[in-house]
This record gives sequence, structure tokens and C-alpha cells, in this order.
Amino acid sequence: MDMKWIIGIIILIIVIVGAYLAFAGGGQTTIQIAGSTSVQPVAQNLANAYMQQHPNVKITVQGGGSAVGLSSVQQGTAQIGTYSSKLAANDSAGINSTQIASDGVAVIVNSANSVKSLTKAQVAGIFLGNITNWNQVGGSDAKITVVTRESGSGTRDAITKLALSGKNITNSAIVQSSTGAVVQSVQGDPNAIGYASLADIKNGTVNAVTIDGVAPSQATVASAQYPLTRPFLFLTKGTPSGAVKDFIDWVLSPPGQAIVNQSGGVPIGPTQ
Repeated sequence: MDMKWIIGIIILIIVIVGAYLAFAGGGQTTIQIAGSTSVQPVAQNLANAYMQQHPNVKITVQGGGSAVGLSSVQQGTAQIGTYSSKLAANDSAGINSTQIASDGVAVIVNSANSVKSLTKAQVAGIFLGNITNWNQVGGSDAKITVVTRESGSGTRDAITKLALSGKNITNSAIVQSSTGAVVQSVQGDPNAIGYASLADIKNGTVNAVTIDGVAPSQATVASAQYPLTRPFLFLTKGTPSGAVKDFIDWVLSPPGQAIVNQSGGVPIGPTQ
């Protein structure tokens, strides 16, 4: 066979295979989710379950903090931003907010700490730096190590609004960039105190103190009895449509809310 024919056949095969792969891959829709590290595990479990039922949809979930979730949606680098606090009015222009779950911000201490309960005023005193020794709240004579999230964290924003009347956390606090890092810091320091999503403290490595006599739980968050209750939000630029809307609608449906429940979040709708 003439060499030109052989080359022509090879080129034709390459073109056909390339066209097939482009056609096969072209039917897949990608949804980018980014933002709150507290919402991230719940969003990842929702994405995994949805992708199993919808193999033509690929959903990627990243953290970075609530501020990243908001800015990613505003800039168009993510279709869904995750946010773990109430959205401020000055941030809501052009942004559609959908609550997918509720959550409690648990105030956590080391498992060896004898302090099991605090008042809301004591929590404020500790995180503002006015209470500096555990013996001031019924504990041992030891300096309190305050652990906090970075500026822009939805969890930090929530505790600032809910417990500190909007005042700034003490400058002496150790700053961590994720909920998991806060939990690890408190777990490793017998005198530490921090805060974390209720969904992130189920393994018993740290203790969640009661606030004004109310323990954080799915029941007390659902009933709003627990004083540090906040929303888990999905943010979109404008009203969601297409695959993004279908995914959010599914998240709010009983199967999606069942995944929320299994992931440690507090459902806002029926799970059956």
C-alpha cells in the first residue's frame, strides 16, 4: 500500500477517535463549589451522592473559607459558594442565597478540661480576652489558650455575631485556617478553647461545653434552643438555573436532606 494512503488512514483514524472523545466528553456538566470549610464535608457528601445518580455531572468541592465562597461566586470562578453565617446585606447584591441546613457553633475544650459549662457572657469574656485563667470560670489555675479561625471565616463571623456582640476576638488568640485545625489545636492543648461546627466534633476528641445550660445537638439546633445556631448556605450569582438548580433542588429534597443529616448537619426539610 502506498505510504500516502497509510498516512491518510492514520490521520483519519485520529480525527475520528478525537471527534468521538470530544462528543462523549461534551455531554458532561461541571459544577464548581468552593467556600466554607465547615460546609465542605456536607457539600462533598451531597456531591458524591448526586454524581452517583447523575454520571453526566461532575461536581468538585473545595474549601478556603466563607469569604472565598462569596468572592468565587461574585467573580464567576465557582457556580456555588458555601457560606456558614448569615450573609450581610452589603454582600448580598446580585447574590442568591439558599439555606441547605442549620448548624450549631460548638465551643470546644480539651477532653481533660474539668469545665463542662459556660454562660454566654463567660464565652464572650474568654474570646475577648477579659477572662484569661480557667479558675475564673470554675476550672483549674491555668492560663487559657484561645484558638480562633482566620478573618473571613464564616464560623468566626458567626461566633462574633452570636456571642461577642460583633466585637473582635482577642489579638492573643492562635489563628487557624480551617475548622479541622482548630479542633486539632484544642485536642493537643489541655488549656485551649476554640469553636467548631457541630458536624466536626462527633469523634469525641474534644468536649463541647453547654452554653447557658444548653448542649449543642441536632435537636437543640433544630429547635433554636442552642444560642449559637447558624445557617449553612449555598450562594449563586443570580437565580440558579440548569444543572446548578437541579443539584440545589435535589439537596433540598428528602434524599438530599437525608445526606445532610447523615453528614452531621441539621436538616431544614423532611428526610423521607
